[in-house]
Amino acid sequence: MTEPKPLRYVDIGINLSDPVFRGEYHGKQAHEDDLDDVVQRARDVGCSKFMVTGSDLVESKHAVNVASKYPGFCYATVGVHPCQAKLFDEYPGGPSKMLEELRALAIESTQSGHAVAFGEIGLDYDRLFLSPKEPQLKYFEAQLDLAVEIQLPLFLHSRAASEDFERLLAPRLAKLPKRGLVHSFTGTMDEMNRMIALGLDVGVNGCSMKTEENLEVVKAIPLDRLQIETDGPWCEIRPSHASAKHLNGAPDLPKAVKKEKWQKGCMVKGRNEPVAIARVAHVIASVKGITVEEVCEA
Repeated sequence: MTEPKPLRYVDIGINLSDPVFRGEYHGKQAHEDDLDDVVQRARDVGCSKFMVTGSDLVESKHAVNVASKYPGFCYATVGVHPCQAKLFDEYPGGPSKMLEELRALAIESTQSGHAVAFGEIGLDYDRLFLSPKEPQLKYFEAQLDLAVEIQLPLFLHSRAASEDFERLLAPRLAKLPKRGLVHSFTGTMDEMNRMIALGLDVGVNGCSMKTEENLEVVKAIPLDRLQIETDGPWCEIRPSHASAKHLNGAPDLPKAVKKEKWQKGCMVKGRNEPVAIARVAHVIASVKGITVEEVCEA
């Protein structure tokens, strides 16, 4: 009898440059740096690749550094998140200086093989208190043009902004052979179908599966256009989520403890990790009525 092939997962969105993966919470060191342990736990469960997300210029540099630490296993995105768009106007030397530094980082890290996508870029109208609409629109457009120039696929974010998002995005996608994906998707069925029609893949994590409506959307995403992610340290699957009932038979997570009682080999409560990618895949398989193998191989 042939042994089943081990499952292999790819986490397309993980924020490993976040200080919590070095034991730092809200500027205070709660426990030792355990990034190597976090990575090893993910490898042990079958995670074969990560894409580490850049959220601003500094975090993008950190993401590239993480990718360089684990070559062939971790890759990075480079870009400025819409909630950080106001940083362009606050940058020493002005927005053009920041765009030029972002461009240089993207080119250098792409040539070195560490960066594979431009992002996380997009629009977020749910959190205008973090960055107003005007700078979001202005610098989403500017970063899209950079991505087209460098020919990097897009790693996209959209919240309550579908009309403007699609208006800016659509004319540029034809210039990108590998278009990219909308990550941490929480939109409607109609919005999902429009993303697919634009030639984009759709990233699904715990936040994408909170409600029954979310699950219906996930069920309808074509398997060959669906990507899985954890988006750790956020977006864990919680007992209150509609997805929780689909966890029967899913792999157990390692023991989790409070950050103040950190132990080597344990997860930290409230800090989502890429080891949870197996559970995301399990829920998707259950919702779609297919095997986890089919989710992994798509």
